[in-house]
Order: sequence, then C-alpha cells, then structure tokens
Amino acid sequence: MYRPYTNTANDYLGKHKLFIAQWAVMKYIISSGPRTLVDIATYQQVEKPTITRTVQKLLELNYVEVIPGKDKREKMIQLTELGKQVSEEVEVTIEQFQLKALKGISSEEQIEVSRILEKVKNNLLE
Repeated sequence: MYRPYTNTANDYLGKHKLFIAQWAVMKYIISSGPRTLVDIATYQQVEKPTITRTVQKLLELNYVEVIPGKDKREKMIQLTELGKQVSEEVEVTIEQFQLKALKGISSEEQIEVSRILEKVKNNLLE
C-alpha cells in the first residue's frame, strides 16, 4: 500500500518539481514557521543528513531559504515567496490526489481507518 500511495503522490507532485518528502518539509514549515534542520529531522523522525539533502533540493528550487537563528550557529529554514505560491498550488494538487485515493470510501470508513492507524502508531511508539 505504501509504495503505490507514494508513487502516485509523487506523480501528482511532479508538476511542481516536488517529491512527497520535500512537500512534507514544506508543509511542516507552513504549519510551524521557520525551523532548524534538527527540528525538521526530529519531526519527520529521520536522520539529519536525509533532511539536509531534502532541504538542499528545496533551496535549489528557491522554495525555501536559510535565515539566521537566535545565535550565529543556528540557521533557520523558511519558505520563500515562490515557495508560498507553490504551496498554494500544491494544496490544490494534493486535494485532487486525495479525492482519487479516497474514491468510494465513506467518511465513516475514513474515520475508522484513521483511528486504527493512530492506535498502530501509538503501539509502535511505546
């Protein structure tokens, strides 16, 4: 299930020159504001080098930029104006993707699956 989901999501995101991992970083910054690489890696539950590569690609696309943090050593990542514009477009694309993925599944079924997956996640994190 995971592979078809991510492959299809990546197909949809391709028109924005993004992959799902890059979009996840952008979405986190949208919801939380500027963040350090460590913050992003911790939230995503991945190693910092993985996030460094992901953010590097977003920097190349000019979707994010580095700004100074509280001290000289800290660097924060935030969306650029282009990144904000692309994010709005991606939201529409993601909505189309979700409609396709959830076609024929009732609201009640969606809620039940979410509830069960949340339990599985909590079991794994114990």
